[in-house]
Amino acid sequence: MTVEEAPTETPKATAGDWFQRAVVYQIYPRSFADSNGDGIGDLRGIIGRLDYLQRLGVDVVWLSPIYTSPQDDNGYDISDYRNVDPLFGTLEELRELTDGLHARGMKLVMDLVVNHTSDEHPWFVESRSSKDNPKRDWYWWRPPRDVDAGASPRRTAAEPTNWGSAFSGPAWEFDQASGEYYLHIFSKKQPDLNWENPEVRAAVYEMMNWWLDRGVDGFRMDVINFISKDTSLPDGPVADGKLFGDGSPFYIDGPRMHEFLQEMHREVFANRTGELLTVGEMPGVTVADAILYTDPARAEVDMVFQFEHVALDQEEGDKWRPKKLLLTELKQTLGRWQDGLAETGWNSLYWGNHDQARAVSRFGDDSPRYRELSAKMLAGILHLHRGTPYVYQGEELGMTNMTFGAISDYRDIEVLNHHREATTHLGHTDAEVLAALAPLNRDNARTPVQWDASRHAGFTTGAPWIAVNPNANHINAAAQVDDPDSVYSFYRQVIALRHAEPVVSHGNFTMLLPDDPHVYAFTRALAGSGSAVSSGSPSDSQPAGAGIPELLVLGNFSGEERDADLGDQVWADAELVELVLGNYPSDASDGGSAAGSAVGAARDGLAAGGVRLRPWELRVLRRRRGA
Repeated sequence: MTVEEAPTETPKATAGDWFQRAVVYQIYPRSFADSNGDGIGDLRGIIGRLDYLQRLGVDVVWLSPIYTSPQDDNGYDISDYRNVDPLFGTLEELRELTDGLHARGMKLVMDLVVNHTSDEHPWFVESRSSKDNPKRDWYWWRPPRDVDAGASPRRTAAEPTNWGSAFSGPAWEFDQASGEYYLHIFSKKQPDLNWENPEVRAAVYEMMNWWLDRGVDGFRMDVINFISKDTSLPDGPVADGKLFGDGSPFYIDGPRMHEFLQEMHREVFANRTGELLTVGEMPGVTVADAILYTDPARAEVDMVFQFEHVALDQEEGDKWRPKKLLLTELKQTLGRWQDGLAETGWNSLYWGNHDQARAVSRFGDDSPRYRELSAKMLAGILHLHRGTPYVYQGEELGMTNMTFGAISDYRDIEVLNHHREATTHLGHTDAEVLAALAPLNRDNARTPVQWDASRHAGFTTGAPWIAVNPNANHINAAAQVDDPDSVYSFYRQVIALRHAEPVVSHGNFTMLLPDDPHVYAFTRALAGSGSAVSSGSPSDSQPAGAGIPELLVLGNFSGEERDADLGDQVWADAELVELVLGNYPSDASDGGSAAGSAVGAARDGLAAGGVRLRPWELRVLRRRRGA
C-alpha cells in the first residue's frame, strides 16, 4: 500500500512534455468488452467502460485495429482503412468513443498498419488483376526463379528469395493467374505495400489526414520500420534447423526509412496544432537507431516501441525456445536504453501487449501467494523508468497466462502455423510443440478481460471467441476497483505518482546493483535547480523551499528475502527520507503510525548500508536535496 494517498486530481502535463508524463492504455477490442452477445468485443463495449479507464488515470487509449478486415490476423489485415468492421461497430460509434474519451481528458491513438494490407483490399485486388494494372507496382511482385539458383535444399519452390515469413512458411505466395509471386512478411493474406512507389505513400498520408480530421489524436505505427526494403531483395542466411532464410537485414530499418518518416511528418503532422502522438513499433531497432527516429529536431516519431527486453527469455530470439530470464540481463538491456536516450530521444515502456505473454506470469510470480505482490512490484519498477509507460488491458488486474489444453483451443495464426510446420516438417511431436508454445504464445494475452465473477467473466452474454481464463472467479475488476489494496488500486497510485512528480518523467536515471541477480534498484533525480526542467514554477508536489526530489526504487524479483547492499554513501546522509510507495501493508504493530514505522525502517536500513526486501517487495523512497 502507499503511505501517501493518490491525489484525486493530478497536475496536467504541459503542451511540450505531455506524452512524456502520460500513461497509455492498450485496448485489444476483440477481447475487451462485448455489448451485443456475439462473443466478440466491440466499440459499444469500450464506450461502456470509459469511466473505468478514467478512474485508472490513464491519458491515452491505444486502440488495436477496428478497421474492415477479413480477420486473418485479428484485424491487422486491413481491407478498408476508412471504415469500421461490423464486428466492432460503426464509424458513428467510433466518433462517440472519441468524444467520450476527450470529454474525460483522454486521447485516442489508432493502430496504423501500412507495411501491408489485406489481400482483399481494393488496392491489392487491382494489383493482382494483371501485370499491366496501374496498381501492380503498389506491392512487391517478382517472377519465379530457377529453383537451384541459391535455393536452400529444404525449399522445393521457386520463390524470388529464400525469406521466411514471420508466421512460418515462405514470405512469398505464388499467384497462378499472373505467374508471379508477391511478398508477405506476415500472413499470405497480408501482402507488403511497396513504399518505393510515391503513389502508395500519398494514399497512406491522405488516409492518415482523414483520421486526424475526424478527431483521432495520433497513431501507433505497426512494424513501421519494415516499410523501406533493400530493393535488390537478396537471399538471407539460413540458420540450423530452419526451413527458410532470414530476410530481416533487408527489410528492417531499410535505406529510406528516415526519408519516409520525415516525409510522413511533413505531409500529415507538420501543420497541425494540438497534442498528437506518433509511436513507431520497430522490431530490431537499436538504441542508436532510436535516437535518430525520436530526435525532435528530425521530426520523425515521438517514441519507439522496441523489443530487446522481451527477447531475453528466448534462445536466439526464438519464442518457441523459451529459457529462464536472468534479471542481470534485463537490467543491462533496460539500463542501456535509459542511458542511450538520456540526452535525446524517447522510449516506450511496457511489460506486455497483444503480442506478448501476460506480464505477471512472465516476469513475476502468478502463484496465488505472490501474484498480487509481484504484479504491483512490476508496475512500480516499469512506470518509474524514463519513458512513456503502457498498460495492456487486464494487466492492471494482474491477469495471468491461460492454460490451453490442445491446439484446437488456440486462435492465433502465428501459433497455428507454427504448430503445423513443426509437426509436419520439423519432426516435433504434438506434446513437444504444445509445451514450447505455452509460455510465450500471443493468445495468453488475448483471453477476454475479466470484469466480474459471472459466466464468461462479464465479457459477453454469448459464447466468447476464445475461452475465458478460469481464474476469473477471483481475478476480476469488480473485486478490485473499490479495494484499496488491489492491483488495480496500486496501478492508480503508480500512475498518479508519475503525474505528480516531474522527477519521474524528466529526471536522470542511475542503475544501481547491476550485478545483483535478484534486486532491481535505481535512482531518479532532477539535474538541479539551474536545469531547464526545474527552473520553472514548482509543481504541486514540489513546493517552493522543499528541495529537489530524488527517488530510490527497489524491487525484489524473487520469492525469498533479499538484501540490497547499497553502500554507506548511498542516501545514508539524507536529511529526510520518506516512503512514497510500497506493495506491502505498513507494519503498525509497534504502536506507532503505519507511515512512521515504514519510513523509520526504510531509513534505518539505508543508514546501515543496505535494505532487506521481502519476497517480491517494491519500495520507493524519496528524499529532497537542498531543502
